[in-house]
Amino acid sequence: MNAQSNQPSRYIGKPVLRKEDLRLVTGAGRYSDDFTLPGLTHAAMVRSPYARARIVSISTAAALALPGVLAVFTGQDVIAAGLKPLVHDNFLMGSAETQKSGADIILVNSSGKPIVSTPHHLLPPDISIYSGEAVAMVVAETADIAKAAASLVDVEFEELPFVVDAVQALEPDAPQLWEEFPGNIGIDAHVGDQDATDAIFASASKVASLHTHIQRVTGVTMEPRSATGSYDPETQRYQLYAGSSGVWRHKIELALVLGVPPSHVRVIAEDVGGNFGTKNNLSVELALVTWAAKEVGRPVKWTAERGEAFASDYQGRDLTVDAELALDDDGNFLALRTRNISNLGAHFVSFQPLRKGASLMSNVYDIPVGSVRAIGAITNTASTAPFRSAGRPEAIFVMERLVDIAAQRFGFDRIELRRRNLVQPSQFPYRNIAGIEYDSGDYEGVMDAALRMIDWDGFPARAQDARAQGKRRGIGIANYVEITTGMPREKAEIRVDPDGMVELVIGTMSSGQGHETSFAQVAAELLGIGLNQVRLMAGDTDRLTIGGGSISGRSMRFACVVINEAVNRVIEQASKVVAHVTGVDSSAVTFANGVLKASEASEFTIFDVARLIRDRPDLPEELRAPLYGEHDHFFSDASFPFGAQACEVEVDLATGAVRLVDIAAVDDVGRAINPLILHGQTIGGCVQGLGQAMIEHVVYDEESGQLMTGSLMDYGLLRAESVPMFKVEISEVPATMNPMGVRSGGEGGTTPALAVFVNAVVDALKEFGVEHIEMPLTPQKVWSAIHEKAGLPENQMLRDLMML
Repeated sequence: MNAQSNQPSRYIGKPVLRKEDLRLVTGAGRYSDDFTLPGLTHAAMVRSPYARARIVSISTAAALALPGVLAVFTGQDVIAAGLKPLVHDNFLMGSAETQKSGADIILVNSSGKPIVSTPHHLLPPDISIYSGEAVAMVVAETADIAKAAASLVDVEFEELPFVVDAVQALEPDAPQLWEEFPGNIGIDAHVGDQDATDAIFASASKVASLHTHIQRVTGVTMEPRSATGSYDPETQRYQLYAGSSGVWRHKIELALVLGVPPSHVRVIAEDVGGNFGTKNNLSVELALVTWAAKEVGRPVKWTAERGEAFASDYQGRDLTVDAELALDDDGNFLALRTRNISNLGAHFVSFQPLRKGASLMSNVYDIPVGSVRAIGAITNTASTAPFRSAGRPEAIFVMERLVDIAAQRFGFDRIELRRRNLVQPSQFPYRNIAGIEYDSGDYEGVMDAALRMIDWDGFPARAQDARAQGKRRGIGIANYVEITTGMPREKAEIRVDPDGMVELVIGTMSSGQGHETSFAQVAAELLGIGLNQVRLMAGDTDRLTIGGGSISGRSMRFACVVINEAVNRVIEQASKVVAHVTGVDSSAVTFANGVLKASEASEFTIFDVARLIRDRPDLPEELRAPLYGEHDHFFSDASFPFGAQACEVEVDLATGAVRLVDIAAVDDVGRAINPLILHGQTIGGCVQGLGQAMIEHVVYDEESGQLMTGSLMDYGLLRAESVPMFKVEISEVPATMNPMGVRSGGEGGTTPALAVFVNAVVDALKEFGVEHIEMPLTPQKVWSAIHEKAGLPENQMLRDLMML
């Protein structure tokens, strides 16, 4: 019996207020640092001040002499204890055979070498390889004592040659960082048809080109990484309390590091104060406190300070691209060719951003042929990993900038050039230049919606008004499509309590996405119960048997499928009980609007059935099990959310300051479960993408290898006053690869935001010959671009131009 019906929805598609918000805003949330255990001790890290250095010796005597210090651990202790290096994405997904099981493109090294990770020890035994890497850990009675003792650990370093720039790391004379990775190359792969692409470019009448660096950024989560580890000598079980995208992944990775069966590890998380990818992978500090708890015989807690987070969190983006777009005289796109160089950082943690980006370089456009070379370079910087929308904002940025550059160089209208080359609804399913098959979409429809919302046609009058005030207005458009996959396996369990509650157990954590509400909307809709009768459990591996986590826009897309099937199992079991007590065949029992009927005179809710099971000892043994349903599913298909953004900016020519005047975003999510939550995700994602376009930048000094943006005094973030009120709309073209038509909805705001802002600013300055400005578009960069292109001396204030 299927739980879905043709009745109007009570909850699905409704803008329900988030049920978790009252708990969180009143301080009743429980985040990682809130966990405390009897006998709790505290850890502090000793971090390397050098980009690359040999560890000659570590003296711990002064630290150990400080009252309250319990232990000091070094890389040699880690090796002696038999702890394994961290397990990263490449181990889990790097082989071609493993990649074939998913819907993403397959990246293989052109040399034939397997894709493997650098050895990532919890503490380096011999060489530290980026500034801020932990080289020792102190455990003490209090956090203050631990920090004081950390300053007393005397590490003798021998500085070694280093490189922090990815392009420079590939030069023949660059220092060799890992023996296992000649030339500092972690991966070098080709996607597409290189020969056919080169042939098109050789004869193309028009070629637009772009060299750009999509700069490195970091998550700056409100809650920094934090963890508490404990060990029970009687059960020989380790326990870790730490926020993440999903506890199951940390359980498996931690068991591998500790060298114990997964059954000996329990991971618990409750509320997670932001993630964006920085907490997906197990980090060294989490493994260290778990192991140290056994060594000192007491629980150990570590919480990152903001400076530590900047220095040691997994970071994002950092992609250098050379791209070319071939066109004919009518503006038809003929071919795309790019070389993408990703800065992997000191450890090769993940190839997913490079892979995702390479698969979507052609974006929403019908380009007959293309070629992408995807290179990952190892450098002496903090490692990069999947960061909100992982590789897709970079790809969309490049393509959308190329379209605007082509229009500006060759005299095409920006909108008509896009319209001419969009994939049309009749072309679906459509296979792009990387071999990825888009399932469905209306790309022109969402672009037209964004143009309408921003009042594109009314822009010339607004631009003229700004000119009269000595300012310049610009307007931009950016289309996008994503591919979302993620860990392919997910499971839901539903337990019906006779007292009127349903427990939903599922292995994907919320870090602000509102799962307690949206998952409950699905379950309550299908079961015909109240929203507040659903209780979510997602953060305890002793309760979960599997879970892929909240990554790559997979949560709702997977959850709605497994919840629906688990509900069907509940209804099937309940129908058998109703059939028995009413004396009818189970096939005669119907279910609709939360009611099981055997006849017009006999109606039962699921809670009635749960009470029957509890209270009727005369039921046959096979019907006495508590009312329960589960579904475990392996997802092999991808999802392709799409949309468009338009924005308008105003540039102060005297200072280079850019004001974001208006922004509109349209996102197609297939089927919206909660539009209110989706609007919040879009707005938050837009701000995060705009932050990169406008102000955010992780900077390493090339001369010293030092992190220059190690605090919020140096790393800029947007404020509420930085952005206007957002105009957001949802499009719903059902996804054909999801039974409920759901696409992903958490990353679409970020994906086109980089491109739409830069497109708008360049449009404002096109009269000065400005064709491109590298992100972030700070006032200094914008001011310099105006002066450089206008050929003006640097001390001239553009007074004459302002009044033109």
